[in-house]
Amino acid sequence: MDECQSAIPAHDGDLHVVAAAHHIVKALGTTKNLSDDLRKILIDLDAHLSLITSNIDSKGRKGFVEVEERLKRVERKIVIWESDRIMIWDSGPKEASDYLEAVDEVQTLIDSLRGISMNENQKQKELLHRASSLLQMAMSRLEEELIHMLVKHKQQSEPTYIPSPSSQRNVVYNESVVSLDNESAKEASSKNSCSDECGEYIVDLVPEHVIPDIKSIAKVMFASDYGQEFCEAFIGVRKEALEQHFDILENGKLSIEDLLKMEWCSLSTEMNKWTWSMKIIFGVYLMSEKRLCDQVLGEFGSVNSFCFLEIAKTTILCLLNFGEAIAMGPQEPEKLLRLLDMYETLADLVIDIDALFSEDGGSFVRLEFHKLLEGLADSVKAAFNAFGVAVSSNGSLYPFPGGGVHPLSKYVMNYISMFPEYCSTLNLLLEDQHSDVASLVSEPQCGPTASLSTSCPMACHLRSITSSLESNLHKKSKLYKDEALQHIFLMNNLHYMVQKVKGSELRPFFGDEWIRKHNAKFQQHEMNYERVTWSSVVLLLKDDNPGSSSLSKSAFKEKCKGFSIAFEEVYKNQTSWCIPDPQLREDLRISTSLKVVHAYRTFLGRNPAHVDDKCIKHTVEDVEKLLFGLFEGSPRSLRNSRRMMKT
Repeated sequence: MDECQSAIPAHDGDLHVVAAAHHIVKALGTTKNLSDDLRKILIDLDAHLSLITSNIDSKGRKGFVEVEERLKRVERKIVIWESDRIMIWDSGPKEASDYLEAVDEVQTLIDSLRGISMNENQKQKELLHRASSLLQMAMSRLEEELIHMLVKHKQQSEPTYIPSPSSQRNVVYNESVVSLDNESAKEASSKNSCSDECGEYIVDLVPEHVIPDIKSIAKVMFASDYGQEFCEAFIGVRKEALEQHFDILENGKLSIEDLLKMEWCSLSTEMNKWTWSMKIIFGVYLMSEKRLCDQVLGEFGSVNSFCFLEIAKTTILCLLNFGEAIAMGPQEPEKLLRLLDMYETLADLVIDIDALFSEDGGSFVRLEFHKLLEGLADSVKAAFNAFGVAVSSNGSLYPFPGGGVHPLSKYVMNYISMFPEYCSTLNLLLEDQHSDVASLVSEPQCGPTASLSTSCPMACHLRSITSSLESNLHKKSKLYKDEALQHIFLMNNLHYMVQKVKGSELRPFFGDEWIRKHNAKFQQHEMNYERVTWSSVVLLLKDDNPGSSSLSKSAFKEKCKGFSIAFEEVYKNQTSWCIPDPQLREDLRISTSLKVVHAYRTFLGRNPAHVDDKCIKHTVEDVEKLLFGLFEGSPRSLRNSRRMMKT
């Protein structure tokens, strides 16, 4: 044994042996038939045993005196810090080392005292009680030091790449407004340049130079059977720190009922917060927290994983409950992008989650997050299908004013233009529905420009959605009483669809054949418009007697009058019609002008003798200028148009 234990009289066994021998000698001395020699031997032996007992008692008393002196010395070293509230580790490394040595000394004395049977020894009991009380005092102080150290050196790490969730725009459709325009479409998806930075990013939650001090406290407290107290203090501080980081991410603790009642705009913000919180909490803080636990508690076996789980449990359950509530709720079309963000985030993190909670105690965390991933996958599918149904079933009671691009077209095309960012995920999740949808969608072209993109599950679903949109647009066109305006409406919307496909990442998924066919479609509506609108007007200028050189004055005048009335009627109606795309508007104006102006100029050229201001209400130049004022979307009177032409 060490120096301390050798100072303590290990005489308990000796006393038992001597006492037993003494008892036997006295018993033998009472025998009557003993010889004198034997009786003398027993008397001498009795005296010798009495002397041995006396010597052992003397040594024992001397040993306990030495133990008491040593206990007093370490007691002074420990108790002095109770009156001085300056933290030991703040005073310097020597003070901390001296204190830990004193605690080790107390523990050694306790172990030695406990190794001896009490045997009704009051002094031994008193020393053991004093030493145990002193150890408890030291453990309480070490617990305070630990908490102070963890709080004082807590790193306030806030990743700079956390975006403001309020900057994300939401996607909502109604007949009067489309909140997702070309610019906001790029912003509405939470997949932005910052997302690439949200990978594994371990930070020092406690400075490296403090770790050895925390470990030294851990070793002493565990060696003294105060491991539970160490864990409670460590868990308490680290758990509070993690929850503070969680609060920085502005996550509200919302119930399922709260989420179900929430307006979409607010819910979208909360879903976006959850996505970022998952990336930051798991990718940064829990990774860092696990490293800290490994550094401090790595040599204490299962205690390490237990503490980590207790630190993380509350925050994890909060994130888990929110995700489950979203997965359980109704899956409206507008939730699709947010659900995709949530699914992809969790899918990227499940490997890390499995690694962080690989021990048996963390199995419920692994299981619940894998269940949530499946639930979010089902939610994405449901929202995607709901989106398709919403597109096909969207109805209108009244025609869209001016025949311009319908809000539904803008909503659908801008919305699906963000799907390519989620191509891999959508291909995975829509695979089981691929064959059903593919059979309903015409195949894209085969040839050198064809690619696997045009035949993947997402591409087939996209073409199915735009096919539903086309069908719906044809229904909406029937709301116009004017056949010409029906063609303008379909021309505008089909052209818009083609431009959105050509000018975005949608193009590989639709293919050049789709673009070619839909170009032909909107061009056909352009020609149909010209035919329905202007053929009858131009027909009024047709020569009834092709064999004659010119018309009579009255016939010429009648035709001019009929043309003017018909032209003015068209002009009055169609100045309020709208072709939003400048190039398409210009092309149709030129095409119309070539047909109408050419026919009017030819008509006047065949009858030069009758051309004067009295017969002709509109010159060729007037007609051309008026035609180039069509499709601006604002009604004009012919009088105002003439005034504008003169100015």
